[in-house]
Amino acid sequence: MGAFEYRQAEEIRDCFRRRGIRYLFLGKSGAILLGFPDTTQDADLFVEKTSENCAGLVVALRELGFALNDAEAGEVSRGKDFIQLKNGPFDMDLIFAPDGIERFADAWNRRVDIEGFPVCHIDDIIASKVAANRQKDRESLPRLRSFREYWMRQRRK
Repeated sequence: MGAFEYRQAEEIRDCFRRRGIRYLFLGKSGAILLGFPDTTQDADLFVEKTSENCAGLVVALRELGFALNDAEAGEVSRGKDFIQLKNGPFDMDLIFAPDGIERFADAWNRRVDIEGFPVCHIDDIIASKVAANRQKDRESLPRLRSFREYWMRQRRK
């Protein structure tokens, strides 16, 4: 798959809005929607883990074009902590329990709405990458922290 595109973020936003799915863009895809100048290969979504939300998510994913088999649909329905989907029109990571973020409700209260996209606050994106402690995250953290300073200054204007 190629790089994740803005058009795909719009498809997610519009479909999830129609289905009433509560989610937040997280990770690099979330940072990009905030204005971080980079690319990513997938959409990272922090999804609220409720039975109603997860059941609707299965329907929404299929509507977007993801070919979920029964096992994958079951993982989504029960809110498995981390699910990678590579069987659709683009790659997507569903994260029901991200490292570094205690509760969905807390992240939801800190979210930033960008053109109708619910995005995790940059501090939550950074906290998640710090807690995950993967090599690729450690490499991007200095740039994300620098972006955070710029982003916070812009919001104060």
